[in-house]
Amino acid sequence: MSEDNNLKEFQKKIGYTFNDESILRTAFTHSSYANEHVEDGGINDYERLEFLGDAVLEVVSSDYLFHRFEDLKEGELTKKRASMVCEPALAYCASGISLGDHLLLGKGEEAAGGRTRDAILADVMEAVAGAVYLDGGYEEAKRYIVRHILESQDGFSVFNDSKTALQELVQGMGQEPPRYRITGFRGPEHRRVFMCEVLVGDRKMGEGEGTSKKGAEQNAARKALDAMRKEA
Repeated sequence: MSEDNNLKEFQKKIGYTFNDESILRTAFTHSSYANEHVEDGGINDYERLEFLGDAVLEVVSSDYLFHRFEDLKEGELTKKRASMVCEPALAYCASGISLGDHLLLGKGEEAAGGRTRDAILADVMEAVAGAVYLDGGYEEAKRYIVRHILESQDGFSVFNDSKTALQELVQGMGQEPPRYRITGFRGPEHRRVFMCEVLVGDRKMGEGEGTSKKGAEQNAARKALDAMRKEA
């Protein structure tokens, strides 16, 4: 598929047509791809759009929860918002629109499985939010966020509670609690990403990544839950 068709296909998925497709192209561009195309005169990666999209996402999600849950106090609203916009939640939403198929990755990141990496998918979901905001304004960005992030999740607490849900599932099957093991890390110290695997009995049931050890464990638990539910 050509790059232009790739962009048009994604715009159909999200229900928004860009006035300037170059903004969307930037939202898909990983730093590894930009670094490999320096000779082309320089290509911008998605990090600035991610910064913008993160801010828009916080406003839209806060407004959405404020009006939807009128009886909840500030602390409970904060927890719900954190659950809905955390890395695994955004990555889950990204899978619903096959976001990974549209990424522009360098050869090394492609070989390392970047198209399915939660951290990248979550970043690009925010970058696309920033791109829609930049191209079409707040209301269009709000529509994208509500439709493809806030309303596309099965439950508000599933991502924060994956470890608890997995433990309850495993113990309900009469087995010992899951065991978590940090298998390594990558990236510079200020942006370190941890890798974790979760074992149920002697079987490795899931692997996950996160910017903290706890986050990596939650992601691994979520993958294990998905695997075990498919087996059931």
